[in-house]
Amino acid sequence: MITKDKIDTYIEKIPPAPKVLKETLSLLNDGELIKASKVAESDLALKSYLKHIVNKPIYGFKNEVTDISQIFTILGVARSQQTVYNYMLSLLSPKEWTIFNLTEQNFHELQARLSANYNKILKHLNIIDKDIQSCISLLPASIIIVEALFKEQKENIELIKSTKSIDYNTILKRLTGMDLFDICEEIAKKWEMSDKISQIIQTSSGIKPSEDKDINHIAKWIHLLLFYELSQPIFIEANLNDFLEFQVEFVEDIYEEFLQVIKVQDK
Repeated sequence: MITKDKIDTYIEKIPPAPKVLKETLSLLNDGELIKASKVAESDLALKSYLKHIVNKPIYGFKNEVTDISQIFTILGVARSQQTVYNYMLSLLSPKEWTIFNLTEQNFHELQARLSANYNKILKHLNIIDKDIQSCISLLPASIIIVEALFKEQKENIELIKSTKSIDYNTILKRLTGMDLFDICEEIAKKWEMSDKISQIIQTSSGIKPSEDKDINHIAKWIHLLLFYELSQPIFIEANLNDFLEFQVEFVEDIYEEFLQVIKVQDK
């Protein structure tokens, strides 16, 4: 049995521990792009990461953008905050994966796909909320934690998988008493996200409905998005689809609408 203390130990390794990251996120949360950029300037690794992201060909800039205030302006408040969370994960994600059949590049692909499609969903739903926008980073973060936990139990995990037809989420529940969405909630607390985010994440599992209609609604979209992305061949091969059982009844009222949004996104 993996104790809660052991889980907390791994979660404690997740930033934001550095003061610069905490202050940057706090200022972004207040919409203070210029002040946030001045703080971010003092973290050379964060500055380098932001420059690398915004100067990718997809942004279409002929000249390199090096000024952090300009970078935050280009991204906007919510995307800047989301990018800082992704940077925090880049500090923790393994260079070599042991349990899941992932590479560093594939993991970044998962982050990118979730972020891009989720942002477009929020635009479709006319939701402007920085916390809600950033919460999509919790799933990749929880996968990192599970990789670390399972790595210590590698022989036991392989034995269980070889003798029984059992998914990773069930194994996680048996070993820790928590499922992937519980891990997400613990990380949300670490990142000092609101209680509302914890409720959305738990509800997005599809098996823990909320009494709040708005929370249920966004959670349905997240449930569909997670199922859609984790069902991509690259992530099925990595066994990440083991963490989510598709709850048809939970999402049937928005399923067709979701497909139309995804079709637009994929063009």
